[in-house]
Amino acid sequence: MRQDPDPGLFGPRSVTWQVHGDPVMWIAGVRALYLQALHPAAVRGVMINSTFREDPWGRLVRTAGFVGTLSYGTSEAAEAAGERVRRVHRLLGVDDPELLLWVHCAEIDSYASVARRSGLPLTGAAADRYVDEQRISARLVGLDPATVPATAEELAAYFGAVRGGLAAGEDAHAVLDFLRRPPVPPALAVGRALVWPWVSGLAYDTLPEWAHGLYGRPAPPADTVTRRLTVTARLLRRVPETLRRRLPPRHVLRAVERLGPDTRPDPYTLSEAASILDGPGSGHGSDGGDGTRWGRAD
Repeated sequence: MRQDPDPGLFGPRSVTWQVHGDPVMWIAGVRALYLQALHPAAVRGVMINSTFREDPWGRLVRTAGFVGTLSYGTSEAAEAAGERVRRVHRLLGVDDPELLLWVHCAEIDSYASVARRSGLPLTGAAADRYVDEQRISARLVGLDPATVPATAEELAAYFGAVRGGLAAGEDAHAVLDFLRRPPVPPALAVGRALVWPWVSGLAYDTLPEWAHGLYGRPAPPADTVTRRLTVTARLLRRVPETLRRRLPPRHVLRAVERLGPDTRPDPYTLSEAASILDGPGSGHGSDGGDGTRWGRAD
């Protein structure tokens, strides 16, 4: 180990470090795809340029790998990953700041909302810190951090400003149908039949009520969805950490090896920080994009 190991762009004291290693982030990632598809121009770019139809699992793994590198990799690795993404955006002509901002905000709202609803203590000041930290990720995909929401309240205001331009057109419904039953190799067909409907259905159900309305389907009761998400998250977290951390791409494992065992992510430490950071009257009235008031303690 180096004398001064590189903590990366976020580091062990960040909210990002504590949250992004939780297994419920896989559900959040799928939720983000459903939400992102509601921007007609953004989803059209995906349909034209993306390989998600031919290689959905590859795209999901690559996206998770990118987020993992930014969250837990060295500063050099994160900057290099960002440069590769910006280069691809330029080559494909999908580097419009408006579209990049939508994709970023839909992703961050999904991560924060699902994390909070699954039982992680991402409220108040911790939520604001998380949204602010993710402006680093926004920079790496080509955005000016000054134009990106820095608090949960600003993120909610962004969704309020753009909702009039969102719609569930043909492309959005194609994504919706695809995510419900993506193609898999024959060896994984049984797993898809048993597991994927629950994962994709739960991810969809966690969308905000207005998104369900755009898709033309009634929103399920929010309390029921939260209970299902909480139970699912508890089951996922019971998978031994020694197994979970060793699954590819092993970003968390490598980060802990680099920085020491005391840097192991533990999102429940956020509740300790919240008691210091939040203080009286610090709860937010904002509810992000999903109507579940994830930016405050209920």
